[in-house]
Amino acid sequence: MNEAPPIIVGAGPAGSAAAILLLSNGIAPILYERQATPGDALCGGFLSWRTLERLQALGLAPGEASGHRVDRLRITAGTREWSGSLPAAAMGLSRRRLDSLLLDRARALGAEVRHAAVRHEEGAFRADDGRALRADSIFLATGKHDMRGLARRPRAAAGQNPFLGLRTRFAPPATMAAELAGTIEMHLFAGGYAGIVLQEDGSANLCLALRKRRLAEAGGDPLRLFDQLAGQPGPLGLRMAALPEQPRVDAIGQVPYGWYAGRGAPGLFRLGDQAGVIPSLAGEGIGIALASAELAVQHWLA
Repeated sequence: MNEAPPIIVGAGPAGSAAAILLLSNGIAPILYERQATPGDALCGGFLSWRTLERLQALGLAPGEASGHRVDRLRITAGTREWSGSLPAAAMGLSRRRLDSLLLDRARALGAEVRHAAVRHEEGAFRADDGRALRADSIFLATGKHDMRGLARRPRAAAGQNPFLGLRTRFAPPATMAAELAGTIEMHLFAGGYAGIVLQEDGSANLCLALRKRRLAEAGGDPLRLFDQLAGQPGPLGLRMAALPEQPRVDAIGQVPYGWYAGRGAPGLFRLGDQAGVIPSLAGEGIGIALASAELAVQHWLA
């Protein structure tokens, strides 16, 4: 076991989980988070049943999250459609709600949270005021956003036609809300796919993963892309046609699906997307983030 308390950078699911696990073993880490309040990250709005089990092991009961229970899957491609039951109940839950619950749990156990950005320069980790951080171990949990000076450099994994992520959240019409009740939908289209699920407040969370070239075909304009998809026959067209006229769209570029850290460094524990990035498909990204925190803490304690 190390003697100096570790530093965790990033208070998303992986970082907060690492803090909870360390505190549960009598270790008081320092948790750095650049945002004063939990944000609403683009990815991770659907949690698989395995992920819910991991959250429960961290002290979060499924009922505490108050998310939208999901037990069915519907997949469409054009006018073709398939549906079936999930092996166990999953959940639609916003990242703001999830991140808040985990951070509150860490704070309740005694986590010290400092709101500051952290960068790596000249072989040292520094807060945004230039002060060097004293720690033998760093748990890097900044999600898909790289730490300055310690970028993953995943461009090779992203390739020449990388995936992009788009997300919009809206109040669904009553008919759509009824059709989405208890169901997550995945709609396949040329150049990408879209997932839609209800979340804790009844809003519909629509996320798209698509190739950069597909967005370029729409002039690089997400709203034009939405209009193009709304004009297609089949269930996806109906879902896109129900969007409000000027929806707010969040975006993330150069998503390096398939990238993973090929080597480590002494005292540096990469968690979640800083360790590897899987396709946003089955609600397992958050589960992997939590599992990486568990493994890292186990090795730190050994």
